[in-house]
Amino acid sequence: MFVLGTAGHVDHGKSVLVHALTGIDPDRLMEEKERGMTIDLGFAWLTLPSGQEVGIVDVPGHEHFIKNMLAGVGGIDLALLIVAANEGVMPQTREHLDILNLIGVNRGIVVITKKDLVDEELLTLVTMEIEELLVSTTLAEAPIVAVSAQSGEGIPELVSAIDQLLETTPPRADTGRPRLLIDRVFTIAGSGTVVTGTLVDGSLQTGQQVEILPSGLRSRLRGLQTHKTRLDTATPGSRVAANLTGIAVSQMARGDVLTRPGWLSPTTMATVKLHLLPSLKRPLRYNATVSFHTGASETMAKVRLLDKDELKPGENDWAQLILTGPVAVVKGDHFIIRSPQETLGGGEIIEPRTKRYRRHRTATIQSLETKEKGTDQEILTATLEANQPLEVEKLIHSSSIPVKEAKPAIDGLIQDGVLVAIGAGEHRVLYTASGWEHLVESATAAVKDYHQRFPTRPGMPRGELGNKLKLPSAASTNVMHRLFDTGTLVEEGPNIRLSSHQIQLTKDQQIKTDAFLNTLAQNPFAPPSDMAIDTELLSVLIKQHKVVRVSDSVVFAASAYDEMVKRIVAHIRANGKITLAETRDLFNTSRKYAQALLEHLDQEKITRRVGDERVLGSSSP
Repeated sequence: MFVLGTAGHVDHGKSVLVHALTGIDPDRLMEEKERGMTIDLGFAWLTLPSGQEVGIVDVPGHEHFIKNMLAGVGGIDLALLIVAANEGVMPQTREHLDILNLIGVNRGIVVITKKDLVDEELLTLVTMEIEELLVSTTLAEAPIVAVSAQSGEGIPELVSAIDQLLETTPPRADTGRPRLLIDRVFTIAGSGTVVTGTLVDGSLQTGQQVEILPSGLRSRLRGLQTHKTRLDTATPGSRVAANLTGIAVSQMARGDVLTRPGWLSPTTMATVKLHLLPSLKRPLRYNATVSFHTGASETMAKVRLLDKDELKPGENDWAQLILTGPVAVVKGDHFIIRSPQETLGGGEIIEPRTKRYRRHRTATIQSLETKEKGTDQEILTATLEANQPLEVEKLIHSSSIPVKEAKPAIDGLIQDGVLVAIGAGEHRVLYTASGWEHLVESATAAVKDYHQRFPTRPGMPRGELGNKLKLPSAASTNVMHRLFDTGTLVEEGPNIRLSSHQIQLTKDQQIKTDAFLNTLAQNPFAPPSDMAIDTELLSVLIKQHKVVRVSDSVVFAASAYDEMVKRIVAHIRANGKITLAETRDLFNTSRKYAQALLEHLDQEKITRRVGDERVLGSSSP
């Protein structure tokens, strides 16, 4: 199924022609009928002689309603450019043709209306004017058909031309990611909220769960219709009316996108290839404010030119559009930018969700050119380079390559060593080979720097390294394991170190630790508890197994601790148990030390407390 869209100057007979073709009056608003002028979008449909059904979107021609026109042409497959024979090419004829050219509509028919109002000579002059206008546009080869909607002359020939052109028009691809570009929201009594729009990129089924973007509201499809016919499934390229549950009309607006949940995220910054119309009188400057139109949506934007300080009429440049409101778009979507007075230009979205690029960077421009025109493998690699790591599904979505083509390409890139896969399954994360190498270097440098700043610590806390490397939480564990498995880093408890790292004490630190150990040795079973030693130095001694800390205030020399454990275990084996008092007397120490020691042994499961006594625990030597 296909969608046609009208275009052309005000009062050139677009709506009258649609009525003559279909028998349907596309002007649905009372004000439109009173003023005899299309103000908002109108809709109709036509069954062609071949049996093909087509939807028709009728757009307003008045310059004051250009934004409404833009909301209607975003999803069309074929344009009917309307020119009145008695007036010829007019300002909105040119502007509408510019818009069709910018959004890449390359199939169309020029319809000269009101043929009955002019003679053959004037009709010939108008035809020549149109042919000259079409040169160097996407409609340069479009057939020209003259008609009179009043008498019906030329209407059969126009229908035949539409049918023939659509026979060679490829159907919309079904990528499995449906997007209904909403251009109307209203209520039907007894049914509730209904939205209409052009369905692109995938199919919708009655009963399925859907998401409305950019709001993120969830709903269910109560029913689907195309041309007032109920459907179980709506296919790409259709004009679709969708009846929604659980959402009020006030919660949605023209420009929203209906899709399946979970795959499409709205954006407020996109990287684009921008073309400025050659007919403009002045250049577009860096950071200019414009209105941005794509699909049926409209928002304001600032234009960050990436390679120029100003864009002259007729020139192209890479740019980033900073949007004042979120929009739901994908790679390959076309857009238009306007000032309050005129259409300025447009182009194609290359990175829907993008990071802010530094300007005048050759590497950035080359990467964007690859994403624009490269092979699937080149596009996937360039997309990943710009924002790694990415899960497989997110990479496919960001590249806008169909899943059935992207997955084999990714597998081939991994096999060839171009990409590095971390983890397993669909949630594995991907790096480019150079990106992984850079991560390894960054991780090594971060841990090395930590060792230099804290030479007495065993290593860098794992969480701190993850934050330093800016690893996404979903990828952190797998990335760390890969670093450990390859021997790049060593994991010891909660810390991470280089394999070559050894704790080194300064001369002053060595003097302090020696003094501390000497003090412990003087009274091994009742060491003083007020000895001052740096916490990090104490941690070093513990790690070196020179001391054992049994409580916050009690530290024994390792030799004394081992002796005490040995004698307590022997006492229990000989007597079946030991008490706190017996422990105190066994080492001629105080209750404080005996109690701290026994509680520590309980925690280590060397002993087990039973009432006021201890017996051997499960980990006793």
